[in-house]
Amino acid sequence: MPLRAKITNPAMAGQQASRGFAASTDIKELPGDEPDDVLFNTHHGVRTITLNRPKKLNSLNGSMARKIVPRLQEWAKSQMANVVVIKGEGRAFCAGGDVAALALSNKEGAKGQQESKDYFALEYKLDHLIATYSKPYVAFIDGITMGGGVGLSLHAPFRIATENTVFAMPETTIGFFPDVGASFFLPRLDGELGLYLALTSEQLKGVDVFWAGVATHYIHSSSLPDLEARLSELQFKDHDAMPQRLRVINDTIEEFCTGLPTDRGHPSDAVIGGDHRVAIDYAFQPLNSIDGILDALKGLADNAGGQAPPAVVEWATKTRKTILQRSPTSVKVTVKQLREGGRWNIAETFRKEHLIASRFMEHPDFVEGVSALLINKPKTIPNWSPASLDQVSEADVDAFFNGEPTLELLNTAQDETNVYREYPHAWVGLPRESEVLSSIARGNMTAAQVVERFVERTRGKQGVREKVEEILARRTVAGKDGVVREQRGK
Repeated sequence: MPLRAKITNPAMAGQQASRGFAASTDIKELPGDEPDDVLFNTHHGVRTITLNRPKKLNSLNGSMARKIVPRLQEWAKSQMANVVVIKGEGRAFCAGGDVAALALSNKEGAKGQQESKDYFALEYKLDHLIATYSKPYVAFIDGITMGGGVGLSLHAPFRIATENTVFAMPETTIGFFPDVGASFFLPRLDGELGLYLALTSEQLKGVDVFWAGVATHYIHSSSLPDLEARLSELQFKDHDAMPQRLRVINDTIEEFCTGLPTDRGHPSDAVIGGDHRVAIDYAFQPLNSIDGILDALKGLADNAGGQAPPAVVEWATKTRKTILQRSPTSVKVTVKQLREGGRWNIAETFRKEHLIASRFMEHPDFVEGVSALLINKPKTIPNWSPASLDQVSEADVDAFFNGEPTLELLNTAQDETNVYREYPHAWVGLPRESEVLSSIARGNMTAAQVVERFVERTRGKQGVREKVEEILARRTVAGKDGVVREQRGK
């Protein structure tokens, strides 16, 4: 039976206090916090966090964060806790932060805006704690996973998608920016997928979340309870290092990966695969400013040369229209954020994002966007200020980044656990495109040899063969001897 967030047994309360539970952090529950919005459970070596606001799609609020932080810190000290699993109750993992409450608070003026800034500080501290956590952390992203839910899952070594998963970063639709560490993980997705997902709020569903690199594994939702039970049986020796523990857990999860959907069994079948993927990398390439991106999309939409596939023409038309409907300020800030975020370490990411978020709490577009789309009944069309991209100056954008970040993180270690620039557990997921292309550049190999190298390296991981084959088909050309080399500009 799941434990309530508040400990009601006096004996247990004393035991927790003796272990330093209350003293482990200055983040504590407040009198008005909901008692059961997060449930905690212990089963052998597994510690489970269940987000429990199903009617609100498990939207993250301060009450939930104030419960999760001290529990994670307590488990980090426990020799009995081997694996942490986080999941959601109902049809969502976590649909985002409770931004409607923040917008209402902001309407009260400077005091309300400061309360919103404080909420983001708490949320980012939690996300950074997860990103630098000292125990294996497994996220069951079974259902809607957006915004704040992304922060609770995407920095984990293991992110398990199912047929129910719906992923998106919808912040630009509400006059905000992709936060919760998006500055770090989006630029590190293959090609220009990150910027595309950030500017369009495109939804990825089911196995497409796996093909995009957002999830590390794909299994059927019916297998999750058995997987959780199996994880609880794992035992580690005290001297087992984190990489060794992660490999054992990875092998365990792979046992439950029993196949991919027939309609999306190859990355070229994904919403962001095939010709669409080529178009994304072309339109959103690093040399393009937002004006360049829109011009490239217009060129594809006009199809002047008559060479673009009809599906790409339709996609380009829709994508350009979508971006132009977003908050112009959000769009321009997001482009700068993701272009710079690729150089930030994980600690810098959250500290800089808090600075940006604080600026947005003072900007009218956040209240306008949230009110129009989430509060007003019926929904209304946001009146952005400024109303067009050309009215947002470079100085306006820079103002969101200027200043010294003030966020104090919970993990202040100045070593590789806290200041890394690449995820130390990146090997858990599918091979990145850059890895495959680097492998090609280093050796004279045929396509079949490249594929087998990665299949062998990942010990037959589900989806690796298909992912590498798709990259080779899209990015390489074979010579007369069968040796493949990268085809630039494709």
